[in-house]
Amino acid sequence: MDLKRDKDQDAECEKITAVLLKSRTGEFDLESILFLKLRGLGIHDLGCIGECMNLERLDLSGNNITNLAQLSSLRLLTVLNLSANRISNLEPLHSCDSLQNLNLAGNIISSIENLHCLQSLKKLENIRLKDNTYNYTNPVCRNASYRLIVLEMFPTIKALDGERVVGRGSELYQLCKDIDDTIKAGLYKNGQLIEHPDCKPWVEDTYWEIKRSNNAIIEEAYKQFNDVLHECRLLNNRATHVISQTERSMSLKKQPKQYAI
Repeated sequence: MDLKRDKDQDAECEKITAVLLKSRTGEFDLESILFLKLRGLGIHDLGCIGECMNLERLDLSGNNITNLAQLSSLRLLTVLNLSANRISNLEPLHSCDSLQNLNLAGNIISSIENLHCLQSLKKLENIRLKDNTYNYTNPVCRNASYRLIVLEMFPTIKALDGERVVGRGSELYQLCKDIDDTIKAGLYKNGQLIEHPDCKPWVEDTYWEIKRSNNAIIEEAYKQFNDVLHECRLLNNRATHVISQTERSMSLKKQPKQYAI
């Protein structure tokens, strides 16, 4: 009897139902669900997921999903993880106007043309089609010009496949990537870098210097932070002293009393 019940529950997980959503979130009304994680449940049918109209973050990674039609009504969705599924058609996502972060690594997206429908998503900042950490990829990533083409298609994105392309940190990342490329190119011989007299530094001499802002607000923030840090150190010293005194006092109490006869 228990085995039959377990099988019925597993079958229910293959399709998203109102019962599944309510049991996972504790919400009675599907429209009240803002965050939802349904990772690795063997889901292949998105069922009633489209009724979660106010959903903002959705994790459907590690399932057997092929059809995304039910996601087209989720216009408030900002973060969507569809990694490790069997998705090839992304067309339903073009109406997810608020989408900012999209993970599609580990699917079967075969060509650049499959990505054209995402160009209407003006808020999209982060796209991932491959993930080296989990060895997830897509057939489209085998294209030698894949990265350049995607960056041209989405000129406003800030990160592609986990790599910063614009904004804070992108220059440092590019520098590290150049170093890796240099190593891979075989410019090391017997563990030593082959010297090239015509080589120039990647960055200027002053690149690594910390530049303080002239903004009075920022200067005041620096001052307040240092004051708080100083107070924390004083409190830590006091706490250490009190703990030491308490431990000494307790050790004295535990010593057996000695009586002179």
